[in-house]
Amino acid sequence: MKPLYTLHGLSYRYGGRRAVDHVDLSFEAGRMTSVVGPNGAGKSTLMGVMAGVLEGYEGGCRFEGREIAAWNRRELAARVAFIPQTLRLEFPFTAEQVVFMGRTPHGRGLFETEADRAAVERALALTDSQQFIGRAFGELSGGEKQRVVLASALAQEPEALLLDEPTTFLDLKHQLDLYGLLRKLAGEGVAVVAVTHDLNLAAAYSDRLVAMACGQVVADGAPSEVLRADVVEKYFGARVQVIETAAGRPWAVYG
Repeated sequence: MKPLYTLHGLSYRYGGRRAVDHVDLSFEAGRMTSVVGPNGAGKSTLMGVMAGVLEGYEGGCRFEGREIAAWNRRELAARVAFIPQTLRLEFPFTAEQVVFMGRTPHGRGLFETEADRAAVERALALTDSQQFIGRAFGELSGGEKQRVVLASALAQEPEALLLDEPTTFLDLKHQLDLYGLLRKLAGEGVAVVAVTHDLNLAAAYSDRLVAMACGQVVADGAPSEVLRADVVEKYFGARVQVIETAAGRPWAVYG
């Protein structure tokens, strides 16, 4: 299958420091990939470049065969949804209005269409966010905001979904619900790429793990190939024992 994303020699600098350093990766439709690594590994920067948010990268970052830098912002947003770690809105929008913002790249006029409404209602249902629609976004808790922002991304009906630490403010139930949903979306053909610090959650739900350190890819493969005791100790600085779950997935036991 031809990949949606192809990264070749991709680098990105902050001043004189390379936050991403000659990365070669590809991401296919219908697969869920988790990008893991310690703080400062370059994970968030990688997502920013892939989303078209960070300009001035070096090397190649192609989506559907075209350099990210060559895409019109609206055209790209109709195909790629990006959820950053934090979202700041300056105006008092309701949660429902925030979700409808996800339809903006598809807009053909000033008024919502039946397709817009259907996409928003499905996104709200998938994220268990219907109860928030009339509330001001700024008054929601961190976890509630995260679910609404995810709903907005799903309302875009993207081909690729990029997420940076999507479970940060979620309780355990909604963390599991989110990863189950991401798994479902991948099964429907979406290319899902999620940055996370939770190695076990990533290994339990992902088709593939990409481990980064110091801006470079240091391990890439199936969860059983990446979540290994030697990899965790070398790049995460933690000693673990890796066992196999009943589902055949690796699980790191700390302590």
